[in-house]
Amino acid sequence: MSEHIAAPRITASSLDSFVNKHVSIVGKVTQLRGDQATIDADGNVTILLNREAHLTNGNAALFIGKVNPDLSIKALSSRDVGTGVDMGLCTQVAEVAQRHKDIFGDN
Repeated sequence: MSEHIAAPRITASSLDSFVNKHVSIVGKVTQLRGDQATIDADGNVTILLNREAHLTNGNAALFIGKVNPDLSIKALSSRDVGTGVDMGLCTQVAEVAQRHKDIFGDN
């Protein structure tokens, strides 16, 4: 049985509020370089990938990870979700989740 990790959905603009905490973030992969990816999640974010990451440049991806003090994210899991993702809607969902933490259960 796996342990549930609270991972509030965020965008790049709220990274500094979640240092040393787990988060969930969706972004378009703009660069892949070794064990790092850069995504656009309403701003650029550096993701430190694990060995299980299989991403495609230009596709959207979902990451769950821990925010480092330098505002990069150490990925615990990642999933390529393709090209048919409405990134504006992903941003809106993250903003609503932050405004209504009582509904979304993010502490």
